[in-house]
Amino acid sequence: MATDLHVVLASGSPRRRELLGNLGVAFEVVVSGEAEDSTESDPARLAGELAGDKARAVAAQRLDAVVIAADTVVAQGALLLAKPATAEENVAFLRELSGRTHQVYTGVSVISPGGQWSGVERTDVTFRTLTDAEMSYYAATGEGLDKAGGYGLQGIGMALVQRLDGDSSNVIGFPLALVIRLLRNAGVPVFGEGRQEA
Repeated sequence: MATDLHVVLASGSPRRRELLGNLGVAFEVVVSGEAEDSTESDPARLAGELAGDKARAVAAQRLDAVVIAADTVVAQGALLLAKPATAEENVAFLRELSGRTHQVYTGVSVISPGGQWSGVERTDVTFRTLTDAEMSYYAATGEGLDKAGGYGLQGIGMALVQRLDGDSSNVIGFPLALVIRLLRNAGVPVFGEGRQEA
């Protein structure tokens, strides 16, 4: 039965598409269209809540599918950093993160006809102390504009990071150890497992 399950990724993120594809999972993309806003101030709960909202929105349209959704929240203390709207705002984000350790939380939610599973991964990321020129240069690349926190670990943004404690794929927005566990819970084979049960 597991190999007959149809998987839907409720995200338009090219990074999540690439990472899920690397696991050997066949899937289609259906973007949820859910607004990424909430009154929740705790970053871990917020990431989990938004991932669940996205998954439920798509699962309501695809009752026969296994739907997986994720949402990433970047927190510097009590400050939550979303996606910067402009290069200027991106510089402001980088100035906030420079020389400090912040937290990246990604909530993952999987909904199938057989049940619902979810979890939240946390990674601590420490930035080097950045110069004004470095911040301006990075913001001008545009790489950080579509990313929570205003940077991407998988691109030029890797050069901003001094230390990383936790799952690096979590910082990219799709914590693979958690994703694999939740997909297996839903009966979805990964790494070519066929009908093998985890």
